Amino acid sequence: MGRGDSQRQRQEFGLRLQALRHERGLTQEGLAERSGLHRTYIGQVEGGHRNVSLDAIHSLAIGLDLSPARLFEHR
Repeated sequence: MGRGDSQRQRQEFGLRLQALRHERGLTQEGLAERSGLHRTYIGQVEGGHRNVSLDAIHSLAIGLDLSPARLFEHR
């Protein structure tokens, strides 16, 4: 997997995270409070600028009240 593939995957994950957050009526700040992550970090993830750790995926799933697997489902 090349660098472009990694960036595309980060962008797809970020868009999925943003869509799930919007479905729940949450702002980045609201998700930050519920997940224990910083708002700017969530913004960077949604923008495809950050690589996400397993710990962060777990925290995001808790904040969105869903299973971590849902963060990877394609529509």
